[in-house]
Order: sequence, then C-alpha cells, then structure tokens
Amino acid sequence: MSTNIFTRMKDSISADLHTMMDKKEQKNPIAALNHYLRQSEQEKEKVRKLIDRQYKLKEEFAREYIKAQELADKRLKQAQIADRAQEEEMHEFALKEHEEYQNRAERMKASREEAITQLENLEQKYEEMKHRLKDMHLRRMELMGRENIAKANHQINRVVDESSEKPFSKFGEMEQYIENLEYKVNNAYYKSTFDSKIAAIEKKLDEKEVN
Repeated sequence: MSTNIFTRMKDSISADLHTMMDKKEQKNPIAALNHYLRQSEQEKEKVRKLIDRQYKLKEEFAREYIKAQELADKRLKQAQIADRAQEEEMHEFALKEHEEYQNRAERMKASREEAITQLENLEQKYEEMKHRLKDMHLRRMELMGRENIAKANHQINRVVDESSEKPFSKFGEMEQYIENLEYKVNNAYYKSTFDSKIAAIEKKLDEKEVN
C-alpha cells in the first residue's frame, strides 16, 4: 500500500516538474518538441505492453486449441469404442462431447489465427512508430545543433559589437586618466624641486658676480 502511495507521489512530482519546465520554456520550440517526444515515448511503451499481451493471448489460444482438439479426438475414439460395444447412451454422450470440443477447438484455432494477423499488423505499425520516433529524435538533435550554433553566433556577434565601441572608449578613458595622473605627478615633482633649483641658480649668479 505504502509503495503504491510513494509511486504515485513520485509520478505526480515528476509530472509537475515536467509541467513547470515546459511552462518555463514554452516559448522555446525545442521545449515543446521535448514534451511531445516524452509523451510519444510513453505511448510507445503502452503499445509495447499491448503487443506483449497479444503474444500471450496468441499462446493461450494455441494451448486451448490443442487441449480442445485432444479432447475432441479422445471423445471420438471413445464414441467408436462405445458403438462397437453397442453402448448407445455412452455412444451418444461421447458424440455430443466430441462435437462440443471440436467446435471449441475450431473457435480457438480461428481466434489464434486472428490474433496472429492482428499481432502482425500491430508489430508492423509499432516498427513504423519506432522509426518515426527515431527520426523525430534525430530531427531534434539537428535542431538543437542549429540552436547552439545560432546562440553561439549571437554571443560572438554581441561581444564583437560591444568590443568595437565600449572597450575602446574605456581604453581612451584609461589613457586620459593615466596622462592626467602623470601630469599631476610631474607637476608635483616640479613644484617640490622648484625652490632648490632657484636656490642653486641664485648661488651660481652670486658666485659669478663676486668673481
């Protein structure tokens, strides 16, 4: 009992998850195709089980046919023995049983032949179904490949387009920043050494005047 409950819970959660993912990606045709393929695979599994059941029915019809035919042959032989022994009541009973078993055998034989024909048709359609699903899976792979290429090209084009404008403008801003920084450093250095340079010049001028 608990196993069935957990199984139902698992199936329910799985179904909800698939539904949520399909709603999330419903704008994506690949997601819709995936959902359809999941459903198709489930239907294929149901058909496979029906075919297995048909195989079992065919074998069951065969067993019932053999059993009925053996009983019919047995009753016919018994009727012949009763007739030879002039046992009218037993002879009539055996003939009646023979007729019933023979009718049953013929019905089971016809049912078996019909089951075989239906099984052959089912198997043929099942093979066609598997080929169609395989083609759809391959088609999905092709579409996914094209989708990947399209997305990759889109990303490449976006990066190339952005790199043709934004990064170079950033490089220009960075270069201007460095130039300003260099100017400030040089200017600060010039200011810091200005006094000592003037003092040195003044000293040289004074020495020339003395000489």
